[in-house]
Amino acid sequence: MSLTRRIFLRNSALAVVGTAAVPSFLTRAAFGVAEGGMSNKRLVVIFQRGAADGLNIVVPYAEPQYYALRPSINIPRKAVIDLDGRFGLHPSLAAFQPLWQQRHLAIVHAAGSPDTTRSHFDAQDFMETGTPGVKAIEDGWLNRSLHNLPPLPQKSAFRAIALGPSVPRILSGSEPAVAMNNINDFSVGGKNPKASPAANAFEAMYDHSSDSVLHGTGEETFDAVKMLKAADPGKYTAAAGANYPKGRFGESLRQLAQLIKANLGVQVAFADIGGWDHHVNEGATEGQLANVLSDFSQALAAFWTDLGNLGEETVVVTMSEFGRTARENGNRGTDHGHANVMFVLGGPVKGGKVYGRWPGLDQSQLYEGRDLALTTDFRQVIGEAVDRHMGNKNLAAVFPGFDIQPGKFLKLLG
Repeated sequence: MSLTRRIFLRNSALAVVGTAAVPSFLTRAAFGVAEGGMSNKRLVVIFQRGAADGLNIVVPYAEPQYYALRPSINIPRKAVIDLDGRFGLHPSLAAFQPLWQQRHLAIVHAAGSPDTTRSHFDAQDFMETGTPGVKAIEDGWLNRSLHNLPPLPQKSAFRAIALGPSVPRILSGSEPAVAMNNINDFSVGGKNPKASPAANAFEAMYDHSSDSVLHGTGEETFDAVKMLKAADPGKYTAAAGANYPKGRFGESLRQLAQLIKANLGVQVAFADIGGWDHHVNEGATEGQLANVLSDFSQALAAFWTDLGNLGEETVVVTMSEFGRTARENGNRGTDHGHANVMFVLGGPVKGGKVYGRWPGLDQSQLYEGRDLALTTDFRQVIGEAVDRHMGNKNLAAVFPGFDIQPGKFLKLLG
């Protein structure tokens, strides 16, 4: 892979990706921001990697078959946080209850990818490209969603952000994207002995370049990073009441809130959280699932609180590659399934409601006799966010091959 096609700084604090020639993409990616900052609508996508157990996350507690299928890992009725008399939250999602009551949080059940693969790798790939069953697509739907948006007042290196060591498939494509593993670890100034190895290595690529154009645009890239550093991220204090849990996911969302609040022109962002593949000893109200749900919900609730008024312009959508089997296995866990649950959080969200058609858990209603059946394609959910929130009406380009009709949206956004 040539330098002119793609630059990755894997496992580092910063990665920059583009698909045009280097001077072009760096020129497009690295510009300052107007003094007044930028105000724009933004879409944040959260991926629960490992196939989350939607049936124990948003529990169909009014359905007797749920308890029959899961004798040892069910969430008892008395422990469920009731939502609407039919569904309830796992008790470890208590941080979501205020968001639900304030109608900022909506739920889509029996949702996901229509592809029937039970491979983590393939299923994640399909959800990131937005083309289930088609492996020939290389770019991601979140990158494509930027193609037809109105231009920002000032171009920004931070328009598309991934919190992690490298740009994921969902953000790969012709629009420049930046991956940040840790804002605080990235230092600029190659002569600074305290600068991180990643920063020095990145800057050294330009210091030793004989191409004056490349060197110049490299300096512009660092100007963008210096703009970020000028905010002194090490001294950032989250808003009152925004209590992020310790760990990678909580820190990712804390830094994302910081980037958004710095008015750097963030339009789309991506973060992920692993630890959902529970074949053995999944647990019920306590255990492996309960622990990861605590981190998941507390981090998202803190992020929402931290954004303050900026939440009115923000939509957050969560997804996982597929769900788990309706019936628990012999190891008090669950195996790879089909349909799942999605959360949608934000100012424009018409929350306090479980959307989607519930197919039921009777044996005759299960997909292949073992899984929750899918009734809502995940592209209907994210397509509504891309169309109605972000303003990109060219959904055929964002989701090639999918006949997405705005008239069939769930209407979960106001």
